Amino acid sequence: MIVGTAGHIDHGKTALVKALTGTDADRLAEEKARGITIDLGFAYADLGGGGITGFVDVPGHERLIHTMLAGAGGIDLALLVVAADDGVMPQTAEHLAILDLLGLSRGLVVLSKADLADIPRRAELASQIRRALEGSRLADAPILPVSTLTGEGLDDLRAALAAAEGATARRQADGLFRMAVDRSFTLQGAGTVVTGTVLSGRVAVGDLVTVSPSGLPARVRGIHAQNRAATEGQAGQRCALNLAGEAIAKSAIHRGDIVLTPQLHAPTARIDARLSVLPAEPRPVGTWFPARLHSHATEVGARIVPLGDPIAPGEAGPVQIVLDRPIAAAIGDRFILRDVSASRTIGGGRFLDLRPPARKRRTPERLALIEAARPLHPARALTTMLQVAPVALAGFARDRSLTPEQAGAALAEAGATTVAGLALSQDQLEQLCRDVEAQLSQFHEANPDLPGLGRERLRLALTPRLPQDAFLALLRQQVAAGRVVMDGAFLRLPGHEVRLTPEDEALWERIRPALLGELQFRPPRVRDFATELAQDEREIRRLLKLTQKLGRTDQIAHDHFFAREVTARMVAILRDVAAQTEDGWFTAPAFRDRVQNGRKVAIEILDFFDRHGVTLRRGDLRRLNPHRLDLFG
Repeated sequence: MIVGTAGHIDHGKTALVKALTGTDADRLAEEKARGITIDLGFAYADLGGGGITGFVDVPGHERLIHTMLAGAGGIDLALLVVAADDGVMPQTAEHLAILDLLGLSRGLVVLSKADLADIPRRAELASQIRRALEGSRLADAPILPVSTLTGEGLDDLRAALAAAEGATARRQADGLFRMAVDRSFTLQGAGTVVTGTVLSGRVAVGDLVTVSPSGLPARVRGIHAQNRAATEGQAGQRCALNLAGEAIAKSAIHRGDIVLTPQLHAPTARIDARLSVLPAEPRPVGTWFPARLHSHATEVGARIVPLGDPIAPGEAGPVQIVLDRPIAAAIGDRFILRDVSASRTIGGGRFLDLRPPARKRRTPERLALIEAARPLHPARALTTMLQVAPVALAGFARDRSLTPEQAGAALAEAGATTVAGLALSQDQLEQLCRDVEAQLSQFHEANPDLPGLGRERLRLALTPRLPQDAFLALLRQQVAAGRVVMDGAFLRLPGHEVRLTPEDEALWERIRPALLGELQFRPPRVRDFATELAQDEREIRRLLKLTQKLGRTDQIAHDHFFAREVTARMVAILRDVAAQTEDGWFTAPAFRDRVQNGRKVAIEILDFFDRHGVTLRRGDLRRLNPHRLDLFG
């Protein structure tokens, strides 16, 4: 269990930690000289609760709230300290507000310096503290009078901490590893060491890790967990990691960095979140509101963009946070906002989407998706998000630090499936399949003369709009099931056939006799039909290309179409010509003489058969390909 102190300056937080652990958490010479805590201090003790309890001692001075915040992330229990001679002070209230924004509902209140207060004074202070706690998550926290000078109440405090230690549920250690760095230093003989609280997963000696957001690779050479040498560290423990790597040095790793499993390295500078504004904030949080963001040990400048109306004091709503630089974060991480002058805390909340769009961020679908992402349980979040839109499963798992097994379990519990890595609910998948058929059916009805609908046009017509790889995978499933036919770049329903309109059919009946008459082996070209029938060349060309798709004609050369029956007769003639030779090879003139055609047209016809593999050419000679003779019926 990790215990974090909180409270006003000079209320005895460090003395209390020393009385409980025997360790002076003020390690800096300046801290000892001035008698105040300046940086984070750490101490450990076995209080009899079945494990080693870690203490994070934070500064109480108003100018050091940023340091207090660096130590407040990841604690299991808050120890709010109020001195009997002062009572509730400004930083008591601010620290309490921060603990509430961080979601801490487990805590103890210590009435320190109890030797300075008699019974009536203690009762008065208890009432004052209760009023301060009212409405917070710590409203029912026990209040324990303690004096580190006389020892009064220390045994009761140890017993309460030991009971809390025993009741502390072990954090989820089977996720992927993340540790928030609050210190980086060099240890003689060992090299670079970083300390922090393990937020999720576990790490072992020899593991490869990444320092994010810088992306530096490292190997874990050694581990201390809860101040003891260990072979591994896990979620809920304070750990010191001895890191080795080509670019690893004290100066390369900073407070606020996250040491994590390499696959989680994906820094972001834009985050959608839900922000709660403190009631004491003097004005609403409006568009492009400047602030300092704190999350775990990270501190970075930010601009806040409400995704609805400005958020009034005491209210909450969705926001987009635009950061001055990328940070390593995870969905569900808590954050605190303070003003740019570091004089007050504005509010806080949770991260809900680490990859939001910069544009169209206020659409109803986006707002619904942000709201749907609020559940912390992965399966519940996935279930509610799929009610809004498909979810990229790899990004969903990465941004929540889930292992592949955990992501698979969430997918199964949500009753969803994946198409090319995109998670879809069964309802979404069935609706998409119905929409594909409906779109194709509507297109065929409106365009009976066209072979099918273009793939990209169909993709853009579907709701939800799928990425191209997922759309193609869905189409292949539909093709395999026999619901859709893929014809090059076009899609059609299995029963669809191109049909001529009545107007086109009438024009075709005027053209057809000329293709089957005495000049069937040298029929008119497009321009000849246009002149003879007093029609636009483009209309004749369009119609003949359409009849080619219907199998009624074949385009032998540019603007030169033959009836399909005539093409079949020419194949029969080729058979006969080839049969007249000893080895099956024949010349172009032999074929030309049989069709009584000019040299140019005969060569065009033979080139057509060459292109379709009906004939095989060797110089000026050709022979039939028996495997392609039935191509034209």
